[in-house]
Amino acid sequence: MTCPAPCRDVLALDIGGANIKAADGLGWTHAEPFALWREAAGLADALARIISVAAPARVVATMTGEIADCFTDRGAGVAHIVAATESAAAACTSAPPAYYRVDGTFTGAEGARGDPQAVAAANWHALGRLAAAVAPQARGLLVDVGSTTTDIVPLAHGTIAPLGRDDAGRMLSGELVYTGIERTPVATITGRLPHRGLTRPVASERFADSRDAWLLLGGLAEDPGSCDTADGRPLTRAAARMRLARSLLLDAGEFSMLDAEQAAVRIVRVQARLVGRALVRVASAAGWVPDTVVLSGHGEPLARMALDVAGWKPVTISLPATLGGAVSRCAPAHALARIASGVLA
Repeated sequence: MTCPAPCRDVLALDIGGANIKAADGLGWTHAEPFALWREAAGLADALARIISVAAPARVVATMTGEIADCFTDRGAGVAHIVAATESAAAACTSAPPAYYRVDGTFTGAEGARGDPQAVAAANWHALGRLAAAVAPQARGLLVDVGSTTTDIVPLAHGTIAPLGRDDAGRMLSGELVYTGIERTPVATITGRLPHRGLTRPVASERFADSRDAWLLLGGLAEDPGSCDTADGRPLTRAAARMRLARSLLLDAGEFSMLDAEQAAVRIVRVQARLVGRALVRVASAAGWVPDTVVLSGHGEPLARMALDVAGWKPVTISLPATLGGAVSRCAPAHALARIASGVLA
């Protein structure tokens, strides 16, 4: 691979199980779907392509994909992601990549492989530092709603004050909620949906995802060219209607667009209650009702619904509004690049 001369100081990679995100901390971002659990062998090539386009002097990385079920454990996942990153970066940079630790420091490849728990799922920590800098006087929360999960991070006067440090601890505390606006199967959100005066049970199968509900209600835009859906059909309202009908074991003629929209309302309201309860739980454990909430990710509508469920009226700072939607969607990578550049403390 031939790479151009470096055109940016640092490139930060956020390597997840379903998406790869990249940013330089100055406004350039890149995001693409990558099903790590299916395509682990192709990770190095995917990263090399991104790095060659960005042409950085150095690469830093964080990850959440180490938990993908193609790996036997986190150690194996971290080792695979590190090896892929090292290989990809070597073609374009002379400096070895550095990996972000959950204590806010960086380590090299050997350090990451030797202590995988320290680098596993650390992206929320980098994003929390960005949120704390945006709201330095606050006793508040960061609420980052993405495609798969929601991260809730307590903020205390310019620093982060997490209750848990790893995935299991954060899920136990309520800081990690496994629901998002795209990839959450409907059957895991609610067991029943309304249909023409009835409340029908939802089949326990991945017939439809949360993205179908948000697509039907306007929270996500149609993308006919994308088939990253439960049934492999397009990301359109018409196809989303069919996916929701199938989740109730109904055929097209039995499930109108109005039926689909009413079912979608139920789905997003249940998600909002789930996240809202987690907000209250985290705030209670932190010891304060937030005066400020920093909103991040492309699932901001769900976050705002959850705030209503919690009954709070805090000052809200929207990273999509202040940084732009593309940067907010890649906010952990953006924050990581700024940390590596020394711009963000």
